[in-house]
Amino acid sequence: MTQTILFDPLVPWAMIGLLAALTIAVLFLAIWKRLAGWPLRALAGLVLITALSGPVYQIEERSALTDIVLVLDDKSASQQLSDRPEQIKAARSELETALSQRPNTDVRWVSVENAPARDGASDNSGTLLMNALAEALANVPRGRVAGIIALSDGQIHDVEQTPALPAPLHLLLTGRPGDWDRRLIVKNAPSFAIIGEPVTLTLRVEDQGDSPPASDLAELAISIGGAEPQRFNLPVGVDFDLPLTLPHGGRNVIQFTVPTAEGELTDRNNSALVQINGVRDRLRVLLVSGEPHPGGRTWRNLLKSDSAVDLVHFTILRPPEKQDGVPVDELSLIAFPTRELFLEKINDFDLIIFDRYKRRGILPAIYLDNVTNYVQAGGAVLVAAGPDFASADSIYRSPLSSILPASPSARVLERAFRPEITELGQRHPVTADLTGVDDWGRWLRQIEVDVPEGNVLMSGVDARPLLVLNRVEEGRVALLASDHAWLWSRGFEGGGPQLELLRRLAHWMMKEPELEEDVLSAEAAGQRMRIQRRSLEDDVGDVTVTAPDGSTATVTMTRTAPGRWEGRYEGPEPGLYRLEESEQSTVIGLGPAAPREFEQTIATGEIMAAAVAQTRGGLRALHDGLPSLRNVRAGRVAAGRGWIGLTPREAYRTISVKQTPLMPAWLVLLMASAAILAGWLREGRS
Repeated sequence: MTQTILFDPLVPWAMIGLLAALTIAVLFLAIWKRLAGWPLRALAGLVLITALSGPVYQIEERSALTDIVLVLDDKSASQQLSDRPEQIKAARSELETALSQRPNTDVRWVSVENAPARDGASDNSGTLLMNALAEALANVPRGRVAGIIALSDGQIHDVEQTPALPAPLHLLLTGRPGDWDRRLIVKNAPSFAIIGEPVTLTLRVEDQGDSPPASDLAELAISIGGAEPQRFNLPVGVDFDLPLTLPHGGRNVIQFTVPTAEGELTDRNNSALVQINGVRDRLRVLLVSGEPHPGGRTWRNLLKSDSAVDLVHFTILRPPEKQDGVPVDELSLIAFPTRELFLEKINDFDLIIFDRYKRRGILPAIYLDNVTNYVQAGGAVLVAAGPDFASADSIYRSPLSSILPASPSARVLERAFRPEITELGQRHPVTADLTGVDDWGRWLRQIEVDVPEGNVLMSGVDARPLLVLNRVEEGRVALLASDHAWLWSRGFEGGGPQLELLRRLAHWMMKEPELEEDVLSAEAAGQRMRIQRRSLEDDVGDVTVTAPDGSTATVTMTRTAPGRWEGRYEGPEPGLYRLEESEQSTVIGLGPAAPREFEQTIATGEIMAAAVAQTRGGLRALHDGLPSLRNVRAGRVAAGRGWIGLTPREAYRTISVKQTPLMPAWLVLLMASAAILAGWLREGRS
């Protein structure tokens, strides 16, 4: 219970001050004139002014509120290293005992975890201790907070978010004086790189903390795509530029590892995963066209529309046997550089297209034989067939016959038909998902072919093969048995997906990863992966996933579309995972390439030093023992040798309030009237 005297003025304080000034002026006048009753008149004025001030006697019943002490318990990944969990456990037990012995104290424990995963993607934000503190302060009355104690290694990643603190902040550091750690750092790792051109990565092996004297070199293992690692010796503490050439297009997973040294805190930062997408700088295409025809510009327009394609296009307008008497020096035609293209620079091309080309004595058999060798070594040839393919001068009747996926029957079917996707074509990525099949316009000519090898993706007249794809050793070959694809581009009978079909066909031949028909792949989102399997078979088996620690798991694949299966898997830890199904295999990295929690693992108070000093708190190492607790007044130094301070807040809650006027109206009237009357009588006698 608290008793106080308050003032509740009946008029504004300014008016009371004015009346007091007038009263004092009148009193001075009375004294100057030597009026005998001036003291009594002064008493009457004082009574009236006091009454206007409204003095009140207040009795307040209060209930004391406890002081609140916030204790931040850092449970982030870096706090699980070495014996830090045992340090925290012991410190928490002692701190609970010490705070329980402090009277009128409420302890709020705040657990600081690593940021949770969202939608399967792990959050690499690190230790957000200040965010946790801000949330805790928002949920308690700031006027009751007596102190804030953080049990942590000091490696926080949001110090710039430090809120305004109402009480001293103390940091109790985990860790040991002799802690040390070795870390592998990968810098300048791009998301994309050009196939065949070196990309430079900067590597650094860095020792942190009280590292023991050792060799100036560390062994570095580099594994690309899960292959056998290559080993090098890397200087410690020095940036090292490593030129690297990607072996293939699509995702390339590169793992860098240094061996675990004896006594270091963790090996989690001894390896780094880098995933780089390999892209082609320029796709070089050689287009050889025969006699001009209405669709002669179809392939040219398609390839020229792609800025990533370098096109070399020749149209055979004048064969050698043509004799029309025109002098050679008056011709403006460019001679076909056959030797340069088909002998010297053939391997520079990613794709060769023969558009209605027939043997006309321009390309000798040795050149076409060289094209065959080019395909077998990994090149690609596409034949867009016209009536010439069925003639005696057909390109099939050359060394190319050993690689072409079908032979002509010598029949040209001049009949309207609507191209259709075969059952196999519905599974193949080149023709799968081509929309509007029922609304496609018709083509008017097809070359009949026999004994197709490989995959027939589209059919024409009476279900005869129209589009045939095949693999020849390391290379790829495609045959389009019609020269009327241009009708779709002209919108004949509604047209069709001509550009999309031909684009996919060209990119499949140039081995673009997204168009592979028999492939196992995966997409990562944090610790989760979406496994995708493409196959032309009716069914696929389960996928075996091998984790970084060598354990295996089986993922059942579910069919999602013709030729497509998917499965889901959540990895138990970051690292490189190997996936296998039948003869297909791939690797994928889960988690961040370099977890932020393990970038710096040595306990330090430097990061939080400014926030601690701002509140005049203390920084103490737990290996020296838990400091004692003392009470300090607000604004005073809150830490000393072997102790930390808490500020008593003396907060309370008001239960009831009772107010009684000290000068009721009748008493004021009586006292003022008596004083005025006495003064008048005194002055009358004088």
